[in-house]
Amino acid sequence: MFGLSQDLGIDLGTATVQVYLPGRGIVLNEPSVVALDRESNRIIAVGEEARRMLGRTPGNIIALRPLKEGVIADYDSTERMLRYFIAKACGGRQSWIKPRVMICIPAQVTGVEERAVRQAALQAGAKEAHLIEEPLAAALGAGLDISEPSGSMVVDIGGGTTDIAVLSLGGIVCSNSIKVAGDKFDEAIIRYLRREKNLMIGERSAEELKIHIGTAHLSSKPEPREMNVRGRDLVTGLPRTVTVTSEEIFEAIQDPLWRVVGAVKEVLERTPPELAADLVDKGIVMTGGGSLLHGLDRLLSEETGLPVYIAEDPIFCVAKGTGKALSMLDTLGHITRKR
Repeated sequence: MFGLSQDLGIDLGTATVQVYLPGRGIVLNEPSVVALDRESNRIIAVGEEARRMLGRTPGNIIALRPLKEGVIADYDSTERMLRYFIAKACGGRQSWIKPRVMICIPAQVTGVEERAVRQAALQAGAKEAHLIEEPLAAALGAGLDISEPSGSMVVDIGGGTTDIAVLSLGGIVCSNSIKVAGDKFDEAIIRYLRREKNLMIGERSAEELKIHIGTAHLSSKPEPREMNVRGRDLVTGLPRTVTVTSEEIFEAIQDPLWRVVGAVKEVLERTPPELAADLVDKGIVMTGGGSLLHGLDRLLSEETGLPVYIAEDPIFCVAKGTGKALSMLDTLGHITRKR
């Protein structure tokens, strides 16, 4: 049984929404997708059910992602999606339970984008809406002790943004947020196959290629791998199957890959010397689904000269961190944002 009031930590991601309930852990993990009826603007499906409709809907139904590159692109759909997820996490009794929520935001958002997230949460039924920056939430979720006067570095690679930060004394010392992450890797794969093989594939197929045979470091692959992918031939217009290798995916994702590496180096260049010295021993902790790209930890380690570790359970670090932040509001009050 739930009480009359409860806390929810929400990782409002471009690709996935995760809800953390203190004492119960991750209670919801669903794609950030909404399916709408074009004529009535009625919601037909949300989450996994809506994701299965992406690229497969008839003319009167549209399946969309209301968040793009870490921020709200469609306010109305975001609010309705949040309302659905909050009600589901509260056991379907959201009408009389008004939870206190902590939502993560990219490290460098505008005031307008920040207000849009907070307002959407309040409109969706939250009693209070607190915001926390993603790298800070990721560090908390990864179990890092950021309260000490010692430097810790987190690289959180999500669906829409990569957030990088050096933290000390419970706050962010220097950070960067770039709109290059999992989605950009998928788009790069789609462009490569269109250009090199005259094959048009969808986002889901590109994501499967990235997960199963993608690599950021060729020499770390034990053996070349390949995978068949189906799409539409751009010459004949007919369905076709082609074989794609891990080397081809490596070539396809070079541009977004090096933009992520460049952003990490840029933060390191701005890190105060004393904190930079701490990182030589403590290294970099990677979180987010993008950190699971094969060989990315090795590439970052080679390029920065620092040890790089993938956090335990990296996909859920940010969601867990938002939940922890709610229980630490007294000590984190100076770095969380509430209205």
